[in-house]
Amino acid sequence: MRASDVMTCNVISVTPDMTVRDAARVFTDNHISGAPVVDGEGRLIGMISEGDLLRRVEIGTDTRKRSSWFDLFSATHDAIDYIKTHALKVADVMKADVVSVGAATPLSEVASILETRHFKRVPVTEAGRIVGIVSRANLVQALASISDERVPDAALSDSDIRAMLMGELAGRNWAFAGRNLVVTDGVVHLWGTFHSMEAVQAVRVAAEGIPGVKRVEDHTEPYPVMPGI
Repeated sequence: MRASDVMTCNVISVTPDMTVRDAARVFTDNHISGAPVVDGEGRLIGMISEGDLLRRVEIGTDTRKRSSWFDLFSATHDAIDYIKTHALKVADVMKADVVSVGAATPLSEVASILETRHFKRVPVTEAGRIVGIVSRANLVQALASISDERVPDAALSDSDIRAMLMGELAGRNWAFAGRNLVVTDGVVHLWGTFHSMEAVQAVRVAAEGIPGVKRVEDHTEPYPVMPGI
């Protein structure tokens, strides 16, 4: 799936010359926690979120406690803080360094951006103009929309199941060697030793994702710990 398959197309945006208070009203009125900032021609120039509005002089949240050593180097940070807590316009509090994706960006890449950068949403653009937005909720909704239908159990033989499982495990350093996987009448048997319970769990999860698998039986043993010398 790609960004265009799950993105919200009816994007609520704000403008850079809008007041911070008006932006806050847009959030509350539309039940959103962030929005792209666009100029008069619809070009994406920033993002603003609830996090940018948490510390404001109007509500008495503008102070931040710092350690004494930080005060020696805090002049620039203090200036930035003052702007964020006192500025009247969206342009002064928005994040201008925006990460965006294209409509054809795979969801795996979108998910990686959301996870590694701790974003809640990422804008989708074409030629610099916003065409949609993908949020964490959109990815969860995509997962919830997937059909539960599976290939009938009889469609795959034991050898087919084992081949598919081996393919899924190929190249994964936590996976068991092939000789330790036995499939009989749709039941996957795990044998051998393992370095962690997580490794066993991961192999079990991989097996349970194969169509035709009835259950997974664990016969593994923990990897022997060498006694101290």
